Amino acid sequence: MVTVFGNRAVAASLVIVSAMLGGVGCSKSTAAPALTVVPAPMDDPVAATTPSGAQPRLASDPAQLADDLVADELALRNPSTPESALIAAARRQQAAYRAIGRHPDWDAVTRSRIPAALLATYDLNIDARRQLAAMSPVRDTLPAWRIVPPAPADELLGYYREAEAATGVAWNYLAAINLIETRLGSIAGVSTAGAQGPMQFLPETFAQYGQGGDVNAPRDAIMAAGRYLAASGFATNRDRAVYAYNHANEYVRAVSDYAAVIGGDPAAFGGYYRWDVYYNTTAGDVLLPIGYAETSRIPVADYLATHPQ
Repeated sequence: MVTVFGNRAVAASLVIVSAMLGGVGCSKSTAAPALTVVPAPMDDPVAATTPSGAQPRLASDPAQLADDLVADELALRNPSTPESALIAAARRQQAAYRAIGRHPDWDAVTRSRIPAALLATYDLNIDARRQLAAMSPVRDTLPAWRIVPPAPADELLGYYREAEAATGVAWNYLAAINLIETRLGSIAGVSTAGAQGPMQFLPETFAQYGQGGDVNAPRDAIMAAGRYLAASGFATNRDRAVYAYNHANEYVRAVSDYAAVIGGDPAAFGGYYRWDVYYNTTAGDVLLPIGYAETSRIPVADYLATHPQ
């Protein structure tokens, strides 16, 4: 959502809609623990009639929801899972974390069904979701955004690594910030404070750190974010540097959470890359699919009348 923090140095965050993941990530990926791969849950019969752009169907029972989430997490780590199934698993994974994040009263049931090898990932995702939800205002209108496909995943990973090599800022932190700010560049829009581009820079800040680049170009924006975080002391205090990017402790925790997941599991970024854009409204979560394009805010009720969720 368009959230304005008056003391924010870089920008007013657009996303915190895609809301996502404490722990500090490491700059180098480590191999994921060995897991037994089981098939992803089959879509329920209702899914066959789900409108285009609608949210994935989830089990209403918390225990079944957790079991399905585990199956999707495992499918996302299985190299033989076809792309269509990866997309479906990632979309359910995201929706499940959002649903569980809204229900701390489910924790005793859901967490007990997560296998040990996935428990750290589960905890980080749930914590990030709740931190970002605490920052997200509930709106009765939808934003003046365009939702577009992000740059190719390999391209983004290359930019994060390039920025890390140039600035010393861990690539997984840059990825986590990109994920939270604009869902890896899926959200094209200007915040209420005037922040722009996939890493959400205020024009004056980008002028200082962008080295003449284009604030809307993924590589230029990611490189500028690396320079800004490095100048903010990332090498000696990562949390303080992230706080300089967005003056909110919840934001720092969410970035740290997602960075830990991305840095610790090579498969995690692929799941996040396939996530949708959600917006927190008085009618609940609203999914904004690729192709959504509004030039001014619109009542959420008007949108839902023609775009059932």
